[in-house]
Amino acid sequence: MCEKHKAYFKKKLNEWKTEIIRTNNEALYNGSLDDNSVSADIVDQASSYTDKTVEMKAINRQIKLISKIDQALTRIKNGTYGFCIETGEPIGIKRLIARPVAELCIAAQEKHEKEEKVYADS
Repeated sequence: MCEKHKAYFKKKLNEWKTEIIRTNNEALYNGSLDDNSVSADIVDQASSYTDKTVEMKAINRQIKLISKIDQALTRIKNGTYGFCIETGEPIGIKRLIARPVAELCIAAQEKHEKEEKVYADS
């Protein structure tokens, strides 16, 4: 991967991380203002609890994504970004554009997904 590509992905990953952090902060701030849990109606309380649970799960997924972004930025620094962590083969630019945090080439990812499916079915 050339330096131009590395710079592009580093910028893209940093912008993505900043946007996720901003969005999560807004969600947490706005969620804390919409506290309907003190409502007398039990249905309203349950609905509010469900909404908050879904929102927190989404935020947790975003936090995991931030971790993957940080790992990708580390791989850019140490020169391993763009190479499959299992096979060492290059990951295609199109795949990295679609999923900048990709760690596996398509063949390794398909193998990994097939193994997950086998274990899930048993």
